[in-house]
Amino acid sequence: MSVNESASHFQSPDRNLALELVRATEAAAIRAVPWIGKGNKNAADGAAVDAMRKFLGTVDFEGVVVIGEGEKDQAPMLFNGEVVGTGVGPKCDIAVDPIDGTSLTAAGRSHAISMLAVSDRGTMLDASSVFYMDKLATGAAGAGVVSLDQSVGDNCRELARALGKPVGELVVAVLDRPRHQGLIDEIRSAGAATRLILDGDVAGGINAALPGTRIDACFGIGGCPEGVATAAAIKALGGFMQGRLAPLDDAERARGEAAGLRMDHIYGQDELVQGDNTIFVVTGVTDGSLVRGVERRGDVIETESLILRSASGTIRRIQATHLASKWLED
Repeated sequence: MSVNESASHFQSPDRNLALELVRATEAAAIRAVPWIGKGNKNAADGAAVDAMRKFLGTVDFEGVVVIGEGEKDQAPMLFNGEVVGTGVGPKCDIAVDPIDGTSLTAAGRSHAISMLAVSDRGTMLDASSVFYMDKLATGAAGAGVVSLDQSVGDNCRELARALGKPVGELVVAVLDRPRHQGLIDEIRSAGAATRLILDGDVAGGINAALPGTRIDACFGIGGCPEGVATAAAIKALGGFMQGRLAPLDDAERARGEAAGLRMDHIYGQDELVQGDNTIFVVTGVTDGSLVRGVERRGDVIETESLILRSASGTIRRIQATHLASKWLED
């Protein structure tokens, strides 16, 4: 490897960065614990944001927040456009969600997570001007088989055929929202089963591509930021994903078009996040099918995290034990 190639390699997100970033999601998850089941989602989110921001400040990279907590005047930390890290090391785009599932956390329900995604600088689609996206995520079997241009019924039947199973055994994750009643009816009419999730379609999309889960696909409209972050994970898993922006009204459509977004275009995963150098990190806040939640055991706190890296195609589960005295003293 030449000197220039070596320097270029160093300036890209690598395995060392992945292992550093998990400290930030662990911190966010642990700090949210006192607010689980307390009915105050803003307090839970605030604690997680503060912890994630502090830990990201110690990581050797220069990350620009493309997907964050909102615009600067609405979010004092981790806002869109904020630069995080020490400024030494690779230059990256970063998508953060200190708690994906704040309502789940506040209610004490399962499947709340802390997550972040990283890619090379300039590769992550900034879709922040449009709130919702119609999404479709599957494992590798869905490539060339399912599409947002096809009917829901055809997608279910074709995916089942590609997976070599009866359509009656197909399981599709869908956010449990009134807007999805028609989608749910179509899935069931095709003979497939639904797995309705209260919140957190990032986990739903990942489970659709993660080997060994009972979910075969994730369909439906969810947040645009979550869609971009999910794409980073799907690329690392070798799965398949499409997204189409779903503006709420003409004004939002106009804002999106002014920002250079294509309203009726089906974005593939390689358009949502370009290149083959993504890192996705998630730590459980409450127990879920993707990762276990934070658990206090006497003098220690246990966390479970998942690290997905597309460059190496690796899936790592990190079980960590933290001294409670280091976290709960203040």
